[in-house]
Amino acid sequence: MRLKNAEFLLLLLATMALVPGVAAQDNQDRAEGALFLLLPVGAQGVALGRAMTWVETTEGAFWNPAGLAGIDRSQALLIHGDHVAGTGTGVSALWAIGGGTLGASYFLLDAGDIDQTDEFGNPTGKITIRNHLGIASAATRLSRTVTAGVNFKVVRFQLSCRGLCADEGTTATTYAVDVGIQTLPMERLRVAAMVAHLGPSLQVVNADQADPLPARLRIAVAYNVLSQIVEADELKGWVAVEVEDRLRALGSMSVYLGTELTAGQGDALSLRAGYVWSELDQEDGGRVGLGLRYERFDLSIAKSLSVSTLGIESEPVHVTFSIGF
Repeated sequence: MRLKNAEFLLLLLATMALVPGVAAQDNQDRAEGALFLLLPVGAQGVALGRAMTWVETTEGAFWNPAGLAGIDRSQALLIHGDHVAGTGTGVSALWAIGGGTLGASYFLLDAGDIDQTDEFGNPTGKITIRNHLGIASAATRLSRTVTAGVNFKVVRFQLSCRGLCADEGTTATTYAVDVGIQTLPMERLRVAAMVAHLGPSLQVVNADQADPLPARLRIAVAYNVLSQIVEADELKGWVAVEVEDRLRALGSMSVYLGTELTAGQGDALSLRAGYVWSELDQEDGGRVGLGLRYERFDLSIAKSLSVSTLGIESEPVHVTFSIGF
C-alpha cells in the first residue's frame, strides 16, 4: 500500500469539497460550538504553547496532520491530561507506509457529573457530560521538502442522565476536516500552515440553535537558532512563532511561542517551553515540558503554568506515551 502524491492531492481537494462555503457563512458573531476542539491535546503540544503546526510529531493527528508524514515507523500513543473543562484521554494508532502515514485516533473529554436533587435536597440522579472526537488521518511527502496531511473527524457531544433528571439528555454529532502543509525551504527553517475544524454546525437542539464549529487558520515559522551557535547534528534548538485566527471572522488573533532544545542521537532528550497570548477563551501564560526517547519508547510530560481567561487558576499535568511497532 502506497500514498501516491497525485492521489493525495485529490484527497485534499475532496475533503475541502465536503464543506462548501464554510468560510463565507453569515452570522459571524454567533457563539461557536464544540469548543473542546480548541483544547491542547498531548504533552508536546502543551509544552510548546500550542505552537505545533510546524512540528513533525506523533501527536500530529490532534494538531497538523502534515506532521505525521515524518514518522519513520508505526506507533501507538496514549495521551492523558487535565483541563479546566475536564479530563482528556486520547489514543492513536499510526501506520508508517510507503510514502506516508495513515492514522486512527480518538479523544474523550470527560466534563464530569452534575448531581440532581429534589426540592428537599435529596439526590435523584446524575447528569454526565462527554465530548467525543474520532479522527482518520492521512499524510504524505509531496517532495523532499514538502509534506501534506488531512484529517477527517467525527465530533459528538453527549449529555446523558442516570436516575431522575430535569433534562433526560441529548446528543449532537457533526463532522469536520483539517488540511495542513509543512515546508522546509532550508535546513534550519520550517514554515507551515493549516485550516482546522472545517465542518457543518453542531446542532444540539434544532437548526436555529446550531452553533458553527470553531474553524481556525494557523500559520507557523520555526528556526533552529542553535545551529548558528554550535555545529553539532545531535544538538538542536528550535524557536517557533505561530499565529491562529478565526477563519470566519478574522481579527481575534492568538500568538503562540514555542521553544524546544533536543540533544542526543534521535533526539533522546527534549526540553520544551512555551507561552500563549490569546484574545479567545484559552489559557494565557507559560508551559514547560520534558521529552525522553529510548529505542521504541517515547515519553513526554508537560505542565501548564497558566491562568485561564475564564478566571480559573490551573496547573494541569499532561502526559504522552508512545511505543513503536
